[in-house]
Amino acid sequence: MVQKARTATGQMAYHAGSAAEEIVAAEYEKRGFAVLETRWRGLGGEIDLIAQKAAMLVFIEVKKSKSFAAAASRISKRQMQRICVSAEQYLVTQPMGALTECRFDAALVDAVGAVQIIENAFEVS
Repeated sequence: MVQKARTATGQMAYHAGSAAEEIVAAEYEKRGFAVLETRWRGLGGEIDLIAQKAAMLVFIEVKKSKSFAAAASRISKRQMQRICVSAEQYLVTQPMGALTECRFDAALVDAVGAVQIIENAFEVS
């Protein structure tokens, strides 16, 4: 019975995360970005969304929680480092490579589906 509860909870979290990513992708598209990748997997792990506007690439970490503050608190330093590793791998595929203009955003989604985007939420270190 505990296993079924974990599976159900995991499924709910997966679908909530997918819905949040769709909401965020739509928000970036409204802002003139093209969403190039969803759930792109690199050596460091998964990047939720990769978007582009002109020559700028944006690597986006989506977090959903009851509030924006709770969502933001769920982004750990270790996770940021893993995303940066994967982003470096993705940049190798670009014509300008590591010289590609890019930034790392955190997109927070609250319980009612409102979105708050924090541009340049973290940097490669």
